[in-house]
Amino acid sequence: MKLTGKQLLGNTWSQKGQRTFQGLQASNGEAIETFFYEATTEEVDEAMRLAQQAFSPYRKLSNAKRAEFLLAISDELVALGDSLIHMACLETGLPEARITGERGRTTGQIKAFADFILGDWTREIHDPAQPERQPLPKPDLFQKNIPLGPTVVFGASNFPLAFSVAGGDTMSALAAGCPVVFKAHPAHPNTCEMVGYAIQQAAQKTGMPEGVFSMVHATSNDIGGYLVQHPICQALAFTGSFRGGKALYDLAVRRPIPIPVYAEMGSINPVVFMPEKLKNNAESLADACSQSVCLGVGQFCTNPGLLLILKENEDFLGMLAARLDQQALGTFLTPGIKKAFISACEHLSKQVGVQTLTSKAIPAPSLFSASTHTARKNSSILEEVFGPSTLAIIADDMEDLIAFIGDLPGQLTATLHGESQELQQNPDLIDALSQKVGRILLNGFPTGVEVSKAMVHGGPFPSTTDSRSTSVGTQAIYRFTRPICFQNFPSELIP
Repeated sequence: MKLTGKQLLGNTWSQKGQRTFQGLQASNGEAIETFFYEATTEEVDEAMRLAQQAFSPYRKLSNAKRAEFLLAISDELVALGDSLIHMACLETGLPEARITGERGRTTGQIKAFADFILGDWTREIHDPAQPERQPLPKPDLFQKNIPLGPTVVFGASNFPLAFSVAGGDTMSALAAGCPVVFKAHPAHPNTCEMVGYAIQQAAQKTGMPEGVFSMVHATSNDIGGYLVQHPICQALAFTGSFRGGKALYDLAVRRPIPIPVYAEMGSINPVVFMPEKLKNNAESLADACSQSVCLGVGQFCTNPGLLLILKENEDFLGMLAARLDQQALGTFLTPGIKKAFISACEHLSKQVGVQTLTSKAIPAPSLFSASTHTARKNSSILEEVFGPSTLAIIADDMEDLIAFIGDLPGQLTATLHGESQELQQNPDLIDALSQKVGRILLNGFPTGVEVSKAMVHGGPFPSTTDSRSTSVGTQAIYRFTRPICFQNFPSELIP
């Protein structure tokens, strides 16, 4: 396909703005030839109008028809072939094997939603009438979930396929019956347009109402803010930084009619190493931990950014630092992410009470350490570093470690490395972690998120804006629905 650099508004391509930008090759910063036009507010208005127009006919389609649309999207993605893989690699610097695998994950989760909505997914509850009940008769009550309406989705920088245009947020909203207006990520606009084209083709081939999907491009925050505040928008999904997600959340809740915001905003994902486990497996744990820290150049929201150990096990950190020094530094997704990584690591290295344990000059895989006492005095050292870096916090004893966990902000994940007996002897540790995260792992590492009906990829604030939801797995669909109760309705009248 020939790239246009324009906005995708339903079945048409639009270019009304004058400002342009280009996608960049992650490896060298050189511009890719296509010029992308910044969306105008007029184009956003048209995208939202089309979405509103499509909502009524789209939500009334059968689950089978919506599933057909989703499966057609998967087929169109595959039909893009190697050109999609090549472009995503060019714009992100990620290796071909990673992007190929990510495409498989993307089509896999699309098919999972298609299968899911063919079942009894609307959570129907029927509470039959009891007309003879005294002192008052009981009415017939029937509850089910219905779609919220036109949804705005912001794509992530670090997953150009699985958390982007045809990612889990878009697919779960479409599966629920909500038209989507997608804000393309400027870090990979060419990849976004290719996937947007695939969705457009799938919509047309399956007879979807025009406006079920639109996509706009912009590098400024103004268009993003305009999308969130648009009166037609009924829900927002976002994956990115805390600063960006919180800004959009604040705009959404201050609207005349607030809307739900599902923002995944990052996490430092504490990993606890228990004494017996380290005694028995120090070498293998150092290897696995260093690989997890550096996986994808550390550019994952599940990167293990915080390690928790007891003072008696401090020697383990020297072994881990040596492993990290052996890890190569890959290509960052964008120059801005690399710059932010350098700045964050330099900030850590200059803090009183923080030691730098790795030997290579920044930017490089990095390990820092500090005591719980230092971290309590200077909470800035606990801020997320997006890249191959981790901070080890050293606790005096188990009581100190559990108390420190109790003071942590919300996280996406926590991990426990321990032998069975020492875990059974410390139930308060598991309990403390469960109050802070959406997912606890045992004897593993948090990088890698299974797409499953049981997955929770979310967590207490500030990791997300709504800890009751997940952005991965089929349960993600319920972010874009609401319950409604029909009282004394015969079944043939219930939509």
